[in-house]
Amino acid sequence: MVDKSIIGTEMGGSSMLVERGKIREFAKAILDDNPVYETEDPPPPPTFTMAMAHWPAPQGGQGASLSKLGLDLLRVLHAGQEYEYLGEIKVGDKLSTRSQISDLSEKEGKRGGTMTFITSETTFTNQRGEDVLIARTILVQTSKAAS
Repeated sequence: MVDKSIIGTEMGGSSMLVERGKIREFAKAILDDNPVYETEDPPPPPTFTMAMAHWPAPQGGQGASLSKLGLDLLRVLHAGQEYEYLGEIKVGDKLSTRSQISDLSEKEGKRGGTMTFITSETTFTNQRGEDVLIARTILVQTSKAAS
């Protein structure tokens, strides 16, 4: 069982420059052949910011890691992702993020054992200080079923 006191825990942040070439590469990687991604100022695909989730944490970065929160990473699965767009993201924007654990709940599994759902929210802010996106990630940690 994960302690509910982790709600509100800061998970750190990062930053990225929205580049035309990276948008085109991302569109190709997700097999999206929409010609809009070949224009001079292409809009990023809706899930473009997810690429940051696969970057290594910055050296000396602040925030907790999932393992430091008491999660058994061998039992954690990605259960969902949602995006709430608050503004437009454009080529040339410098986005900064801040992430925190926003919710935690438990549910009994059908085969016994407990499923713990952990929701984190990452807010993306542009160089003008405007929040442009909130990305919510839902993870589930399963426990062993009782024998």
